[in-house]
Amino acid sequence: EALVLKREVYATCKATLGISHERTLTSGSNLSISLCALWLWDEARSLLRDPMLPAARGSLGADHGITLKISQNLATALDLNPERTRDNLRLHHPWHRHDPFLISPQATTCSKPRPLCRTWSRGGGWSK
Repeated sequence: EALVLKREVYATCKATLGISHERTLTSGSNLSISLCALWLWDEARSLLRDPMLPAARGSLGADHGITLKISQNLATALDLNPERTRDNLRLHHPWHRHDPFLISPQATTCSKPRPLCRTWSRGGGWSK
């Protein structure tokens, strides 16, 4: 039921305020978080990659908090998807070096999704 409501809020904001409005972008970001939590990564990726991220960059700028949150949500949607490809990931991030769920350079897909409860801390690495 919450997902239905978030879809309605996003659709209403988009129709009344336009895709580039802060409220629309925030409601879309919230919708994408729910989609990821329900393992609907492809839908979240489609929503975030186009139209939201270009709209946020164009109207708010690349360094705005909402734009950065949308970028972070897109990265999460790409990262958590168990059907992700090597091209979806950026292997140069230092926290991926010791991640047991990181795909090998030879793999085309990853067999394990990341647990949703893992977090990264600078001093402690990945939580168990």
